[in-house]
Amino acid sequence: MFSQLAQPLRYAEALLEHFSRLAGLTESHNLRQGLVEAASLLTGCELSQLYLLDATHTRLTLTAEWHQGHWHIRENASLPSDYHREQLLQYCLCQNQTLAIDALDSSLHDTAFLPDSSQPWRTLLCLPLLSEAQHVVGVLLTASMQPLRLGSFSDSLGLLGNFVVAQLDLLQRVGTFQPAETDDLPLDKACPAGYGLIGESPAMRSLYQLIGKVLHNPVNVLLTGETGTGKELVARAIHDYGFRRTRPFIVQNCASLPENLLESEMFGYRKGAFSGADRDRSGLLDAADTGTLFLDEIGDMPLALQAKLLRVLQEGEVRPLGSTDTHKVDIRIIAATHRDLKALVEAGTFREDLFYRLSHFPIELPPLQERGPDILQLAHHFSEQACAFLQRQPCRWSPAAESHLLGYTFPGNVRELKGVVERAILLCDGNELLPEYFSLHGTVDTNLNLRERLEQVERNLLIESLRRNQGNQTNAATELGLPRRTLLYRMQRLNISPAEIRFREKADAR
Repeated sequence: MFSQLAQPLRYAEALLEHFSRLAGLTESHNLRQGLVEAASLLTGCELSQLYLLDATHTRLTLTAEWHQGHWHIRENASLPSDYHREQLLQYCLCQNQTLAIDALDSSLHDTAFLPDSSQPWRTLLCLPLLSEAQHVVGVLLTASMQPLRLGSFSDSLGLLGNFVVAQLDLLQRVGTFQPAETDDLPLDKACPAGYGLIGESPAMRSLYQLIGKVLHNPVNVLLTGETGTGKELVARAIHDYGFRRTRPFIVQNCASLPENLLESEMFGYRKGAFSGADRDRSGLLDAADTGTLFLDEIGDMPLALQAKLLRVLQEGEVRPLGSTDTHKVDIRIIAATHRDLKALVEAGTFREDLFYRLSHFPIELPPLQERGPDILQLAHHFSEQACAFLQRQPCRWSPAAESHLLGYTFPGNVRELKGVVERAILLCDGNELLPEYFSLHGTVDTNLNLRERLEQVERNLLIESLRRNQGNQTNAATELGLPRRTLLYRMQRLNISPAEIRFREKADAR
């Protein structure tokens, strides 16, 4: 063994010997066991452990342990994704920081993940392990019952651990990787329901891969995509399966409140800050402290408030309205928008510096029409939910009804599909869903010629725009990029009646 007083030359020679031995191993379990044995021998510690994240970054598993001169295999070695009781591992893994404790105190530090021993554990060294892309993929830990100073070993053990991680990745890519019994399957087999989301299309598989990259990396995430694609569900999945899952998840729609009210809601205020402020009140940033704040429709946030949010992202500081003092908060920001933020930056309505701060890791959600068979899977799910809510027997799906859905483009995406299915359940008198129960205004009759098809598509687009704007022709014309007179002419030409526009309003009222 080597103590803290070992000569540097002898230590360097021993380190090179371990590098050479590990380089010749071609099986994953031998590499993992070789690493923990080497870490124990080089530091003189009685214990060395290797923890690795699974493919989805939702589970940390003890994959190798060297204890008192022997390899050990412990049952139930997988830890939950928040590692809340394993605060030392959590800090090292989630903050990408080396942790060296020379005076380990069980009354101050939770050491339940360490094996039982007759003497207390006195020193500990915990190192994050990085992939080739510099993502944290695991933790290497050494601990001793002796008063050792382990911090000096961090650089050499870090190099050794990262070397083994690279070797494991190489074995996996060349096809000789043999997973241990505690290892998870790859994402395409282990996560068919992807973080609580529904869909197995290639577009959703790519989405699951991106989600897995940010679960345990404290970076800001920007969710983009068309309205109705489920951005809030993805934000909640990142929170629920990430390292902050036991902490608050706070949601605020930036388009739902006027500027002054949104500012006080987010930052809080002090008594007397404005008329009606009769007491101190904490804001959403304080409520989300140690957790996640999801800012929906971030593109609609006023410019003045964008500057204050930028301060929070840069310094982690919050100053309530009416106060001259600031205080620190630890929050993760997930923002979402269906608008083109780059275009807003060019137009001067969105701060460029805030855009770059928010978009450290952009994730674009696919529209429903690109998800193929997911449409039917989602439709069946919404059908079962609606039937359970109405306390009725599940409805069967006729092949014609399924074909009817697959032939529609769903401009409103998943949100529109949910509404269409729920309405069909209400209209269904028997126990079988038929095409006539689905109100799909965008379907095209294949018996029409090209001109008639184009007119039908244009008609549907005009009707949908008018319905979204509650029949306001000026707003609909602006949305479509048309003069109002042109819109009125096209409405008359395509025989669009006011009754067709009011139909959606009555249905929404029901």
